[in-house]
Amino acid sequence: MIKLDIFSDPICPWCYIGKAHLDRALARDPAHPFVVEWHPFQLNPDMAPHGVDRRSYLEAKFGGKLNAVRAYARVMEAADAAGVEIDFEKMPRVPNTLNAHRLVHWSGVQGKQTATVSALFRAYFRDGRDIGDRETLVDIGSDVGLEYPSWSSHGFGPFPVIPDQRVCGCDDASHDGGYGEFGGFSGGSES
Repeated sequence: MIKLDIFSDPICPWCYIGKAHLDRALARDPAHPFVVEWHPFQLNPDMAPHGVDRRSYLEAKFGGKLNAVRAYARVMEAADAAGVEIDFEKMPRVPNTLNAHRLVHWSGVQGKQTATVSALFRAYFRDGRDIGDRETLVDIGSDVGLEYPSWSSHGFGPFPVIPDQRVCGCDDASHDGGYGEFGGFSGGSES
């Protein structure tokens, strides 16, 4: 098997679009030799714990409303071409994704990482759910079939807390690896 390491943030539209392309490529050959492992790439490691107003955030990030509109027009073109549904009108806030990354980590322990990542992308981009909210994350975990009993005394709700450096430290490594403003893929290690 060949391992694909994917560095991603569940609020990154380019990551969501890239995953759609990867899913289609892998589906073309069900006997493909790839095993996918998701790693944290927190776009906004300094994000306020409860997130921020999305419109204000984007206008500040892109230097005004017009630049934000232009940047997201390109995202929508790519999403449409990839067959990915994004409803920006349903997203009033940009969440802090630290706990979403924790959910992805713990779903990997149960072999449900890709299903969890898919569910997070759908929840945020299609349904406009706050994936920084702990109850939302518990619902998403339940929906993908994560089992919580052994974790009930740890961390936030049923998810044991992993140290922040598991998210931010990997984030530093992936930024240093040249992925820039959004996550990326690395692969080729055989297991």
